[in-house]
Formats: sequence, structure tokens, C-alpha cells
Amino acid sequence: EVQLVESGGGLVQAGGSLRLSCAASGFTFDDYTIGWFRQAPGKEREGVSCISGGDSSTYYADSVKGRFTISRDNAKNTVYLRMNSLKPEDTAVYYCAADPAMGLRLSVTEYDYWGQGTQVTVSS
Repeated sequence: EVQLVESGGGLVQAGGSLRLSCAASGFTFDDYTIGWFRQAPGKEREGVSCISGGDSSTYYADSVKGRFTISRDNAKNTVYLRMNSLKPEDTAVYYCAADPAMGLRLSVTEYDYWGQGTQVTVSS
């Protein structure tokens, strides 16, 4: 059974930091690009960052570039999202997802497997 389990969300003040984790099981983790997405109330789900399974290349949305860092530990089947300098507009439910393609893309429709999400709330 494929599972993606996010953790690490919470409440933080603006300017603070959080590290999200995404633990995967049930598929060949190394072969998948893992992406982070977020969805704020009343808004569409949007891509935040992704990391490829081969050479761990990374891609970031402009809104988080320079503040967020994605990484992966293939030995632990886990992807991390370090979020620094958080802003109130980063408040959302954050999801991780797995894409069998080896490229870097942040289109929701391209990802096969999804976690349940973890809430991140940034207070001003």
C-alpha cells in the first residue's frame, strides 16, 4: 500500500521557521520525484517545490525561492521541506506527493500519490 505521511506542521510567528517531513512507503522511492504543494482556504492547490529521484535536482516556486529548501534522504524514504522567514501568506495545508516522472514539475495533475496534509499557520 502506498503511503505518504506529512508531519512537522504547526503554528509559528512571522519570520519563524518550520521543517516539514514526508515519509513514504509502498513504492520505489528513489524512482519518484517528490513535490510539496499547499492549499490555503478558498484557493487552489499550488506547487511549492519538488526534488527529483535521480540526482536530487530541485525546483522552487518563485513565492518561496530563497526561503524554503527541499531535500531528501533516500535511505529513510523521506523528503524534507525547511521553511525559513515564514510569512502569513504561507499559511496553508501542506501536502507531499509523488510523481513517477524523473523530471521537475509542479502540476497537481501529474502526481500519482498524495499524503493527507499538515497544517502550517503563520501568525503576524
